[in-house]
Amino acid sequence: MSEPPGALSVAEAPPRTDVPSKPLGAQRVQPLRRPGRWIATAVVLVVVAQFAHGLATNPFYQWDRFRYWFLRPTILDGLVITLEVAALSAVLGLLGGVVLAVARLSGSPVLRAVSWTYTWLFRSIPLIVLLIFLYNFSALYQTLSLGVPFGPSFVSFDESKLATDMVVAVVGLSLNEAAYAAEVVRGGILSVDQGQHEAADALGLPKSYQFTRIVFPQALRSIVPNYVNQLIGLIKGTSLVFYVSLLDLFGSVQSMGSTYPGDIVPLLLVATVWYLILTSAVSVVQFYVERYFARGATRTLPPTPLQKLRTGLGDLRERIRREAAA
Repeated sequence: MSEPPGALSVAEAPPRTDVPSKPLGAQRVQPLRRPGRWIATAVVLVVVAQFAHGLATNPFYQWDRFRYWFLRPTILDGLVITLEVAALSAVLGLLGGVVLAVARLSGSPVLRAVSWTYTWLFRSIPLIVLLIFLYNFSALYQTLSLGVPFGPSFVSFDESKLATDMVVAVVGLSLNEAAYAAEVVRGGILSVDQGQHEAADALGLPKSYQFTRIVFPQALRSIVPNYVNQLIGLIKGTSLVFYVSLLDLFGSVQSMGSTYPGDIVPLLLVATVWYLILTSAVSVVQFYVERYFARGATRTLPPTPLQKLRTGLGDLRERIRREAAA
């Protein structure tokens, strides 16, 4: 076959100069340049450095007084009360939320109506209003009794002796927390695939066994992240129990601030740092709980912070080795 005019034969064609001299596997891949990312990173680093410089050099923060107050017994006593109130309210609120969620999903119209009304009512009332109302509850009911409605009572309690400051704080926070936890739990239960319910029914499993061993463990994957947000809000919400005469962490800071008005800023910083420590600890627990319940739902479990650190150090050493070899 004749070649077109001006074409070169294979023997006469010039050698290609764009063919790489190294094997493809030995060539270094050049990353895509992203100047916008570098600019944004530099701006953020400058802002963070300015903020850190202001914290370290501004005498208004009085870091020497901060160190003095941080571990004082009065602050630690308030911290213990905060932990007690938060722990009791979290447990009682979650248990109440589970009961309300199950009632909301039941076939009984009375249970559904009561659960919906409770959730609607306590999500509508501000927490501080609820706490102050419970604190003055003895003005409405001096005694509490159990018995037949419109009939004789079997057991009576003196409300003023029963409702201590700790009880008022825990009950108020628990009632408020249960209303929000009910929606979190209900959403988690509804997120379970309907096929799981049908498969459990096909096996003839009792409803209680279906809920405790099949539905609820799968729902926890959705419940845990949302409820931890509620738990963090609960820890911060404990600062309101100061208004019912309970000296928690914030109440201790407020009391010391009124006694030593010149130390109000370092005292507020003490409360801020302790709340940061508490919420950070809850976030760490959340990570490992989510990782535990992710078993079977993902192919590989998310790496722990220590594993991420090891991987990052390994990548850094490999990059340095490649740079040295090049």
